[in-house]
Amino acid sequence: MDIIQNAIDLAHAIGIAEPRVAILSAVETVTNKIPSTLEAGALCKMADRGQITGGILDGPLAFDNAIDEKAARTKGIRSPVAGKADILVVPDLEAGNMLAKQLTFMTGAEAAGIVLGARAPIVLTSRADGPQARLASCAVAVLFAEAQCRGAVLHKAAG
Repeated sequence: MDIIQNAIDLAHAIGIAEPRVAILSAVETVTNKIPSTLEAGALCKMADRGQITGGILDGPLAFDNAIDEKAARTKGIRSPVAGKADILVVPDLEAGNMLAKQLTFMTGAEAAGIVLGARAPIVLTSRADGPQARLASCAVAVLFAEAQCRGAVLHKAAG
């Protein structure tokens, strides 16, 4: 829940007014055989009840229908998030690391790494990151810190 809220707050800080959050799993339906689908359903319910705010959540969604509208239509998924996700939430650290590396090394995407949830954003890059990724990380951290200072980030770190 906190990771999603922090991601939504970051999206707001960089100018996305109502980010679409796709909670990823291997399939698009909730099933007790795949724990990440249960977690996705619970997170969406938390958003429905106002425990996560500022974005539109949907899940579970498989990666293809989270980022591609045609894939979502083919599977019969009707959702304001499917095919239009601004934020991709993965089930665990391993999946997130693999997705990030695939995007950077296979598609040429540039990464920016920051940690949110503390009083100030913390720049965190990979040892394999080059100068552009390091600069992007600093830029995103500055944007988020500036949003915190002007009060645009409503969800402050606890403690």
